[in-house]
Amino acid sequence: MAANPFRWWRRRSLRVRLTVVATAVLGLGLAVAAWVFVNVLGRSLIATIDDEVTSRAREIVALSDAGRLDGEIVPTKATIVQVIGRNGRITAATPSTDRLVPLLPQGARGAAADSGKPQFLDGRPYGIPAVLRIAVMSADNGVTVLTARSFSEIERALKATGHVLLLGTPLLLVVLAGASWVIIGRTLSPIGALRRGATEITGSSPSRRLPVPEANDEVHSLAMTLNDMLARLEEAGSRQRALVSDAAHELRSPLASMRLQLEVALSHPDGQDWRETAEGVLEDTLRLSKLAEDLLALARLDEGRALRHEPVELGRLVTRTASRYGLDADIPAEAVVVIGAEMDLGRVLVNLIDNAVRHAHDKVRVGLWKSGPWALVTVTDDGPGIPPEDRERVFDRFTRLDTSRSRDDGGTGLGLAIAREVVEAHGGTITLDDAEPGLVATVRLPV
Repeated sequence: MAANPFRWWRRRSLRVRLTVVATAVLGLGLAVAAWVFVNVLGRSLIATIDDEVTSRAREIVALSDAGRLDGEIVPTKATIVQVIGRNGRITAATPSTDRLVPLLPQGARGAAADSGKPQFLDGRPYGIPAVLRIAVMSADNGVTVLTARSFSEIERALKATGHVLLLGTPLLLVVLAGASWVIIGRTLSPIGALRRGATEITGSSPSRRLPVPEANDEVHSLAMTLNDMLARLEEAGSRQRALVSDAAHELRSPLASMRLQLEVALSHPDGQDWRETAEGVLEDTLRLSKLAEDLLALARLDEGRALRHEPVELGRLVTRTASRYGLDADIPAEAVVVIGAEMDLGRVLVNLIDNAVRHAHDKVRVGLWKSGPWALVTVTDDGPGIPPEDRERVFDRFTRLDTSRSRDDGGTGLGLAIAREVVEAHGGTITLDDAEPGLVATVRLPV
């Protein structure tokens, strides 16, 4: 089976393909330019001869009409002149010109005189070893004037020009191809540097970046974009490693507690309260289950899975969630509807109310209202609050403040992180502010 030329072409390097294409385009351009140059030069030289023979013919016609012609005509610029009378005989001519046979027969002379344009004539039948350019004009009393000039000089000039172009164009094309090879190589060298830089980036050196060329061109933009991508990947990898490390740390405590309780119970089976042991193990199991659910929720959010887009009536969702904690919610009379995933938004409310109930002294308030294009959900408690410098840090994963570091009393440290990521995935924001006393968590969602 014959090889596919297109496959062979696609397997060539970009430098080779660009050089070949550039050389082919240059070759075609040079060939067209050479052809146009030779044609324009030829037409220009022909026009010059035509002007000379036409001008000389007008001079002879003027002399003939004035009756000042004799048998000999002084030649100028190697121009041949024949003056033919009414009877068809040559009455005057330049020296060394045939005085018996006109350069054109009678019929051709009439047609040439009528057209008024010079024409080519083979001079060999008349003893002139060259192609002539001849002009014919009519004078008074039936006299016809023929002026001609050899075209051999122009032919030689055109042939010399053609030879120069035929030899010079390939040489020039080779030089341009070499220049294209060098220029394209230098142009693509930053891409080679990017490739070499990419091969040096490994898992053990994730903080390395690709070299950025100095020129502010497309390759510069590509390098900047790739470095931004590497930074995002590094950040995502760091977050994943931190998540795994923190998750392992969080899992150790309930697992260690369960193991300790079971080992103590097995070591002293007779004096052990098995119900108390079972309750302790169940509490740790529930903590593990809650941590696993939170980790799965974070994994789903990190993967960027598309949220469900369905109408969610926030008033009903807020009321139903608050009632699970025995709380009343301040809900407006009109329906407040947002587009999103009801289950995820319900998880946000559960996490916020869990935190508020855990830290409140006496009461927790839940409210909902509409402000322009936004729906505002607030959860307020009268607890100790959070210092302003820590209100952003609490949204980090596995973050517990000093006042809530106890794993027996606190949560998994993922609730606020999950809440922020869910709200931002819905196009909203979540903030923490002073409630004087206490803390108010405000969720803004586009209605």
